[in-house]
Formats: sequence, C-alpha cells, structure tokens
Amino acid sequence: MIIYGINPVLEALRAGRVRELRVGGREDGRMQEVLALAGERGVRVRRVPADGLDRDARGGVHQGVVAVVDATRDYSVDELIRAAKGPPLLVVLDGVEDPHNLGAILRTADAAGVDGVILQSRRSAALGGVASKVSAGAVAHVRIATVVNIARTLDELKEAGVWTVGLAGDAPTPYDQVDFRLPTAVVLGAEGAGLRRLVRERCDLLAAIPMRGHVASLNVSVAAGVTLFEAVRQRRGRSLPSDSLCGKHRPGV
Repeated sequence: MIIYGINPVLEALRAGRVRELRVGGREDGRMQEVLALAGERGVRVRRVPADGLDRDARGGVHQGVVAVVDATRDYSVDELIRAAKGPPLLVVLDGVEDPHNLGAILRTADAAGVDGVILQSRRSAALGGVASKVSAGAVAHVRIATVVNIARTLDELKEAGVWTVGLAGDAPTPYDQVDFRLPTAVVLGAEGAGLRRLVRERCDLLAAIPMRGHVASLNVSVAAGVTLFEAVRQRRGRSLPSDSLCGKHRPGV
C-alpha cells in the first residue's frame, strides 16, 4: 500500500509499518526528521525524481515523500471490544465512500481515544493514499475491523453488551441526551444517503444533532467529531441531563 505526505509517513514509521521510503526534493527540517527515523528503523530509502513521486501519489500532495507500507492490520470486532481499557467506544461506518471523510473520521477517532472503527468490506473508501493523508497519520494507530455485513455486526455488538447509537437527522432524541458512558458504538451513514434501512432498524437508538441554521445536516466527519467529543465530555465525569437516554431499555431484552 502507498501512502504519502510528511505526517502520514512519520506516523507509519513510528508504527513500524514502512517497508520502503521514496524521497525527492529539498531536505528541510521535517524531511530530515523522516530520514532520521527511517535510519533508526532500518528502512530502505530511495531517491526518486519528482515526477516519480507524483505518479506514486497519483497527483496527491506528497510533500516530497512517499512510503510503501504494510497493509493495516485487520482486527476482529471481538478484539476491538476486548482491547478497550474501559467501556468500549467504537465507530461503525455504514458505506462512507469519500476518502476525505474517512480520513477525517479516523483522525477524530484517534483524538477522542476511540477503541476501534468498523468498516464494511464493500462500499467503503480505501485506507491508503487520500484517507491516510487526511487522517494526518491516524490510520497507522486506529484499530480497524473490516466486516462483510454492518447490520449483522450490530447484532454482534449487542450480544457483547455494546449499545448501538445511529445518527439520523430525523431522530427525535438529541445526541447529548444519550448516555455515552455505557459501552457504545456510534453508527454513521453514507454521505447524503445516511444509514441504510436495515442498519437503521438494527440500532438500539437513533439520535440527532439539532440544527439551528439553514442547512439540514452536517458533513459525516463533522457529525462524528461532535458526537465523539460529547462522549469524551461525559466520560470525564460531567453531569448528564436528568432525562438522558440509552441503557434504560433495549427492545427485546
């Protein structure tokens, strides 16, 4: 897999995933940091012309460095849950196909201390290239599980005691009335289309981010950030509204 850009390559080097480094152009302070870390890790460095880097990065902004990296380890859903140091906080992406949005969500997930992100093997943006660049290297650190069927995965999460909260603009429950201190998976739908019907029906609860302006919804990566940092706020021990929801009753349980 190819990634490019200073931050993604640095994080991949720190994670021990780089097999080969390809560099060109000036060696300023940050590039020297990349080369020094590559030397420490025993990574092969090749000098290539700028047009070679352009081809490798497929026109992306590579900042003079491209890396060949090992594929991201694919975790199981059970491994994500067991690796959590407290009540699991997971993100489930139902058909997010824009690599810019995927990268931004991974960056936010890393910043919020999310225990893992679950993607569907089909109808999902690729993890390399653009997504890695936009994530500022977070793709090297966030645990990711790839599954065949998101709806069935939500059932698996429920069986493991994880509450599934889908974001939907028409939901009656405000997102800040959900009790995110419980084991929770935040479920986000595709750009424009939102959650698919079966996925929506499998969620324990649907929640909305109230909109006060003229637009009807937020970009999916922004919605992820708003919701995940509400979870962070609650998990720091701040008080919740007295009518907070989630965890009171799960249909069928």
